[in-house]
Amino acid sequence: MSKLICDATSSKTIFEIRDYLFEKLKPIINDNRTIVFICIGTDRSTGDSLGPLVGYKLKCLIRKNIILYGDLENPVHAKNLHQTLNEINSLYDNPYIIAIDACLGNLQNVGKVILDQKPLFPGLAVNKDLPAVGDLSITGIVNISGNFEFMVLQNTRLFTVMTLADTISKGIYHFAIKAIGGRNNSIGKVLGNL
Repeated sequence: MSKLICDATSSKTIFEIRDYLFEKLKPIINDNRTIVFICIGTDRSTGDSLGPLVGYKLKCLIRKNIILYGDLENPVHAKNLHQTLNEINSLYDNPYIIAIDACLGNLQNVGKVILDQKPLFPGLAVNKDLPAVGDLSITGIVNISGNFEFMVLQNTRLFTVMTLADTISKGIYHFAIKAIGGRNNSIGKVLGNL
């Protein structure tokens, strides 16, 4: 399956994310390629803060061949995305990039996580012309799409974004433990009870 869609409130979702990533990334790990997580968004907009929140929760995850860009302190957003991609491509040989971002969708899909083996297009909801990012994408549907997307993102419930961020970050954390091992005790403090 190239795409996984799951509900962030389900207790199974963390393990579905873990297993999906493990299946898709095992050949990448076996080839000793660097995996780069790019958490896209800004903490200046509730609806667009999913990426930085995931990055914040995973900032202690760095392991052999796992790199993280974007968190609350140093977000990756429209103004520095090109620079970040250039830096990644200059520092790492043939990196496998996983892009994480918020998106808008249908009412029945709010709170869902989508993992797909294709890039994402950040800023699409607010008509920004940014490059496609990622070999694999993880998106969290934070609110409904329609008119005035900028206002919708500004008025998104933090609870929805935090639920998505918790689920995505825990799924990635458990993937890293399963794929690479070597529990880092400081990660548990950031993520809370696992």
